[in-house]
Amino acid sequence: MDVIIRKAVKEDCPRMMELIKELAIYEKAPDAVTVDFNHFVESGFGDKPIWWAFLAEVDGRVEGFALWYIRYSTWKGQRLYLEDIIVTDKMRGQGIGKLLLDRLKEECKEKKFSGMLWQVLDWNEPAINFYKKYGSVNFDGEWVNCSVEMC
Repeated sequence: MDVIIRKAVKEDCPRMMELIKELAIYEKAPDAVTVDFNHFVESGFGDKPIWWAFLAEVDGRVEGFALWYIRYSTWKGQRLYLEDIIVTDKMRGQGIGKLLLDRLKEECKEKKFSGMLWQVLDWNEPAINFYKKYGSVNFDGEWVNCSVEMC
């Protein structure tokens, strides 16, 4: 299997949205994706992009991606925040997630970020086991997630 990891381009957005919706179904929240498609595109490819992504392409078809942005920590400085790493159900277990995570680690080094962080649902054992394969991953059970929805 030939996997190409590359930067996302604007034309990839429809496929990326398909995968985002697939992830929402997997995470048992099929109706939670409410982002407007045009807003999604503008946020990644407008005049002032706030997210970037690497795609995993297999035989010319996008089968996964990792979408990230810069998070600032007053203690650590700039950090890469991995919003989502998604691999299609049929391609899981083929090493695509590892390729994407490795590319993100390279990006951290290239941009001199102080680290990379993300969240994983506590019931998502396959993802937790995947992350545990990276010896440097720390699981922090101390912090509680908070959010405010704006209407």
